Order: sequence, then C-alpha cells, then structure tokens
Amino acid sequence: MFKDSFKKVSITASAMIIFSLVTSAALSISYFLTKTPIEESDARAKRMFLNQVVPSNLYDNNLVKDTISVEPNPLIGNKKNIDIYRAKKNNQVIAVIIETIAPDGYSGEIKTLVGVDQKDKILGVRVITHKETPGLGDYIEIDKSHWIKNFNLKSLDEMGEKEWAVKKDGGDFDYVSGATITSRAVIKSTYKSLLYVKENKKRLFAS
Repeated sequence: MFKDSFKKVSITASAMIIFSLVTSAALSISYFLTKTPIEESDARAKRMFLNQVVPSNLYDNNLVKDTISVEPNPLIGNKKNIDIYRAKKNNQVIAVIIETIAPDGYSGEIKTLVGVDQKDKILGVRVITHKETPGLGDYIEIDKSHWIKNFNLKSLDEMGEKEWAVKKDGGDFDYVSGATITSRAVIKSTYKSLLYVKENKKRLFAS
C-alpha cells in the first residue's frame, strides 16, 4: 500500500515538473518569437515619424545613421541605452530627436519622438506606440487628431513649468474630456524631454 501511494506521488510530482518545464520553454519561445517583430514594428514607426518630427529640408545628413548613444535617464524614461538621432546641416547639429517614454498613460507606457532644435524649441512630437483606449485616448496619434501639433515651437523659455499642463489643471494645453490622463502623460514627458536637452545640450549638439 505504501509503495503504491509513494509511486502515485512520484508520478504526480514528475508530471508537474515536466509540465512546468514545458510551460517555461513555451513561454521562452513565445517571448523570443514576439520580441523581434515588436522591435521591428517600433523601428518602422520611428523611421516613419523622423521626418515629421524634423522636416527633411532642414538637414543634409543620414538621420538614421547619425546617432549618439545615451544612458538611462529618468527625464526621458529609458531603462537601457538608446540612440538619439542628430540632424545636421553643413556638418553642424541643428536638431536632435529623442525617444521618450511616458510611464503614466491611462493604459501604460506611451512612447514618443520629440524633435528639438538648437534654440531649444520643439520642432515636432509624434507618438510611436501606446495602449490608450481606442476612440478616446488615441487622439494623440497624428492620423486621428492634430492635438499632438500643439507642441510645435514650444520651449522652456516661452512657457513656465505650470503652463506645461492641461487647461483643466491651469496649463496651456487642450485635452479630450474623458482622456485627461493621456494628455497629462504626453505633456509631462515632452516637458521633461526639453529639460533633458537643456541639461545635456553640450553633448547632444557637439559636432
């Protein structure tokens, strides 16, 4: 009787171990299979928006290849080294494009590209990826609304910190009713991007 019980327990334990190993392997395979397509999708989105953030007539270099690697920084929300694109005219850096991450969107992270010129003015902002509610929070996309263009030519010199907020909070930016959290997240991350450029301007614009 004892041997039979022990045998049953051993078989059950072995089955559980095998199941765990198979499940772990399946999850690992799924991760690696989906990781590359997701990264490729992000890369395509970046390339598509680069010239919308900094118009191509402003620079004459290969924007995709002219980059500088920067370390993790809370102002832009990157958790690993990322490349910042540098637009040049006659070998002089005239603007940089930074990928920023707003961690506090309504449904998670919102990734944007922010173009800033040598005078610390925003040339453009575009959303790369987000998980905001379709039909409500997706107005931050350029093909759904022109809201994102409100950042054009804004700068720290012309706007104080309190103005970098939605009008509901006493700031300068419009928002969509019911999706205020989305607006706040993008405004805050864009503002912090300008702070980042200001703090690292010498390095970012060095020719």
